[in-house]
Amino acid sequence: MTPPPLQATRFDRLLRQLLEWLFGGVRGSWRRRSLAALALLLGFYLGQNVTSLWLAQIGQRPVVVLVLVLLIELLVRLRSRWVSGVVPLPWLVVDNLRIGAVYAVVLEAFKLGS
Repeated sequence: MTPPPLQATRFDRLLRQLLEWLFGGVRGSWRRRSLAALALLLGFYLGQNVTSLWLAQIGQRPVVVLVLVLLIELLVRLRSRWVSGVVPLPWLVVDNLRIGAVYAVVLEAFKLGS
């Protein structure tokens, strides 16, 4: 015997939206999930290495941070302007690259103590 369906109450809609927000990125095909995870890890790797490389070559931390902040802000503005609704796979990869790079830079800042 199957349980009766839930009524579409405000609480039920809130729960469904919360679950979609929390686990929406996990849903999808195998290719979509694996590319999202790889992009997140690659963004973290690039964020660590690019900041270290730029700091070693340029040597001025404010310039490096300004360039990274401007690049990340540009990506956020472009995505919010062009994409609404379901996020296509290329934008998901770009978002995860961005998130991984930001996480690496923030973690590096905590490690340096600044």
